[in-house]
Amino acid sequence: MKGLAYGSDSDEEIATDDVFGISSIQEPASKRQRLAEQPVAGPSNITAAPNVLAQDPLKQTSLVTRPTDTQMKVNITYEDMMAPVVGPENPFGERRFLNQNTLAGHVEEQSMSEHAFKTQYLTHHILGYSANPSNDPSAPRIIGSVEKAEANGLATIDALRPSRQTKKELKRKRNGKKGDLDVVEGEGSYVGPWGGWEGDGAGVPVGPEPTEEDEEEDEEEAKEAAAIKSKAKVKRSVFGQETSIFHGKSLTDYQGRTYMSPPLAVAPHLSQESGSQETYIPKVCVHTWTGHTQGVSVIRTFPGTGHLLLSGSMDTKIKLWDVYQEGNCLRTFMGHHKAVKDVTFSNDGRRFLSCGYDRQMKLWDTETGQCLKAFSNGKIPHCIRFHPDEDKQNIFLAGMSDKKIIQYDMNTGEITQEYDQHLGPVNTITFVDENRRFITTSDDKTMRAWDFDIPVVIKYIAEPDMHSMPAVTLHPSKKWLAAQSLDNQICIYSAENFRQNRKKRFAGHTIAGYACQVGFSPDGKWISSGDSDGNVVFWDWKTGRIKSRLKAHSKVVIAHEWLPHET
Repeated sequence: MKGLAYGSDSDEEIATDDVFGISSIQEPASKRQRLAEQPVAGPSNITAAPNVLAQDPLKQTSLVTRPTDTQMKVNITYEDMMAPVVGPENPFGERRFLNQNTLAGHVEEQSMSEHAFKTQYLTHHILGYSANPSNDPSAPRIIGSVEKAEANGLATIDALRPSRQTKKELKRKRNGKKGDLDVVEGEGSYVGPWGGWEGDGAGVPVGPEPTEEDEEEDEEEAKEAAAIKSKAKVKRSVFGQETSIFHGKSLTDYQGRTYMSPPLAVAPHLSQESGSQETYIPKVCVHTWTGHTQGVSVIRTFPGTGHLLLSGSMDTKIKLWDVYQEGNCLRTFMGHHKAVKDVTFSNDGRRFLSCGYDRQMKLWDTETGQCLKAFSNGKIPHCIRFHPDEDKQNIFLAGMSDKKIIQYDMNTGEITQEYDQHLGPVNTITFVDENRRFITTSDDKTMRAWDFDIPVVIKYIAEPDMHSMPAVTLHPSKKWLAAQSLDNQICIYSAENFRQNRKKRFAGHTIAGYACQVGFSPDGKWISSGDSDGNVVFWDWKTGRIKSRLKAHSKVVIAHEWLPHET
């Protein structure tokens, strides 16, 4: 097909075979032909409107259409018609499953209880099979391992019961007895339902037979393990194994007096009544007792005179110290195998009680160092107190970790009463009202008052803003209780009606997290407490203002005592 080309410079007609005018694009000067040299087409076979869609002289892959076209006719080649089908499967085509009833597959409506679903779920995950919930009669009955299902009789996990033969094979006897309830650790200790089984650790050897060298190595390893086990064996607090060491040269002086007698020649004021003189705040450290290897958890002065000092430590030892003469250690008591928690003197000071984290409570003779008796109920005692009455010196109370206060009779060694109302471990026991009642505090952030020997709470003190009170001290006037609260303040309670005195509040120290003991001067003028920075803080009892801070230690001051006859 031939067409006409029209130049812009003249109306001269130019014949060409270029339908789309591609030849009108200028070529380089070297290849360009002059316009005068181009041949002139003749006037024959001129088509004014050629059909440009009938052919594709440029070999274009896409069809050229007009914007006004509404139909497009294309002759598809044989190769295109015979090419493989490409793309996803037609979801609306033929069914892929015989029982397909939805686009994606086979779906059935089924309902079951939560218990039934959980039972089948656990059965499938533990035993490897489960029942098929389908209603289709052609569907398999079991999903999963058919062999395991037939072996178990198609039983679910909750209906599966071992046979008698299997029970006999699984039944094993325990190693010995359950143990003694009184023994906590070591040989013969109570193991209860957590005891081992006969045959534990016994297995079938796998691999080549052991040679003589292997047997020798096994024997050496067994000896080493036995040696390590014997070294690491925990010591038990057994009554009769307690010891004490006297550190002086002679038990008696030239007059036959022991250290139990107050040194009136050195300190004649010890014969006076405690609190009869005005007391002043200490300013300088005059003496330091050294001997414990770990932290000191409690100290107590000798009742009445205060010429001896008893200390219990985290190094499991209890030491008795001289105050007025040489200021040295007089005797060390060794009987606990874990940290000592509390100690307390009897009224005459000739005996004292100690308790520790080894769950033992022991009665000691202060003069001879002999352990007279030991008590334990298998729980950790947190505090221990003699009954203050002279006719009840054979009775003591202990606050335990199992939320109970235990009352013991030392003559019989039996528990005579249990006070069980607290919801947490008992921290303190304080006798009030002429020793007819006592106050206890606990980790449950409450304070409870009891009548002695009656396990019924007569006063229950609990406020939303109360914190745990791990230390309580009685005022010398016996009218007030000072309780160390873990929100960095000392709260005051009446010893008569047990109401809190909101007007008296002593703060300004930091003790959160520590059971720092509260102390009173013998005349009741000053109240003191240790803090976490190693200071002893002194307040005026009347005004509630801080009067002094004494730097005592580099770390927390847990316990401190006022000497009853010092000013």
